[in-house]
Amino acid sequence: MSVSTNTQSKLPIRAPFWAQILAGLVLGVLLGWLARSQDVSWLVTTLEKVGGTFIGLLKLAVAPLVFFAILVSITNLRKVNNAARLASRTLLWFMITSLIAVAIGLVIGLVTNPGAGTGLTPADGGEPEHTGSWIDFLTGIVPTDVITPFTELNVLQIVFMAAVAGIAALQLGEKAQPILTLSESVLELLQKALWWVIRLAPLGTVGLIGNAIATYGWDLIGKYATFTADIYVGCALVLFGVYPALLATVAKASPVQFFKGAWPAIQLAFVSRSSVGTMPLTQKVTERLGVPKEYASFAVPFGATTKMDGCAAIYPAIAAIFVAQIFDIQLGVGDYLLIAFVSVVGSAATAGLTGATVMLTLTLSTLGLPMEGVGLLLAIDPILDMIRTATNVAGQALIPVIVSAREGLLDRKAYDSVHASPVDETPADEPQRVPAAA
Repeated sequence: MSVSTNTQSKLPIRAPFWAQILAGLVLGVLLGWLARSQDVSWLVTTLEKVGGTFIGLLKLAVAPLVFFAILVSITNLRKVNNAARLASRTLLWFMITSLIAVAIGLVIGLVTNPGAGTGLTPADGGEPEHTGSWIDFLTGIVPTDVITPFTELNVLQIVFMAAVAGIAALQLGEKAQPILTLSESVLELLQKALWWVIRLAPLGTVGLIGNAIATYGWDLIGKYATFTADIYVGCALVLFGVYPALLATVAKASPVQFFKGAWPAIQLAFVSRSSVGTMPLTQKVTERLGVPKEYASFAVPFGATTKMDGCAAIYPAIAAIFVAQIFDIQLGVGDYLLIAFVSVVGSAATAGLTGATVMLTLTLSTLGLPMEGVGLLLAIDPILDMIRTATNVAGQALIPVIVSAREGLLDRKAYDSVHASPVDETPADEPQRVPAAA
């Protein structure tokens, strides 16, 4: 007994993942403020390098992760009853929640007039390096070769190739099994490596938040105060208003339990600003919430590349109103309907990467608004992207829960008992649960 007690007393006490992230946020703000107020150039450089290295490690795995995740997720659907029904229901709920989010964004923008009183003029804007148009969007889906999408990180083209490969594998049947086995092994390897990177998130948080404060300070936020508040309020309404309401009424599930389970992924998304980088953690928390693994392995990768309530609905809606007001252009009912259409149909253009510039340029070009408006928002974008991505990832975990609940596939016992963060557990600690009967 004494040996066991002594052994336990020597075990290191590790703070939970959420506490580590919170500590990173606080330390990052303090170091960023110190670097800016005291003009400590070496500290600014250090924060930039730490944050940049963390994002770089996340992006390193994006291309192969997306390809193998989509390929495996499509082939995994063969293990699920009513696969076509589940896929269509998933897409339908993606569209429904996107419409709700864009409606909230439009209402907030129309009520608050974010472009008024900023002191900004059209001369402050500038043409973005990369723009989006419907022609580029439609023709850009099909790659010209198999290498360039991976080297240039064109996620939309990678998704296309993976979908084609997955469908072809389904058609081949047993002949494709060796490829599928290899793909599953590669995917597990990538997710394991990315899991190590995810554990570095508290350190990455210090660099990312610290660099943002040191680079932009509070003056920039002040100039864009209304616009910044609009984005955060809009995302908060969707995240803590719409999503809980849907859980309670449609899924008949506890919103508190959902946030208990999904919070680690939402936290990481806020810090990393990458839906795809967060995808392994999003899939893990979704499975822990009682969603069948075979369905979660399809819905989460699909959502990580197309489900963007923050970046593709709330943000472009408010940003379009902001740009129109700066350039003194009146928008009508038809324009607002176009914004909603672009948000629902063109959300794949964001492709789960940091930033939503392509989606914004697609929206502005559809409305005929000046592209210089994008330049007005680039400086503030990193600060906005944190809450946008957190909202994206919450939605990517939410929809599989709703669809599973409505189809009778959700493991209610696992959902009601979820508590600990999956990042804080070792593989031996993982709960073993029996899938719910269909």
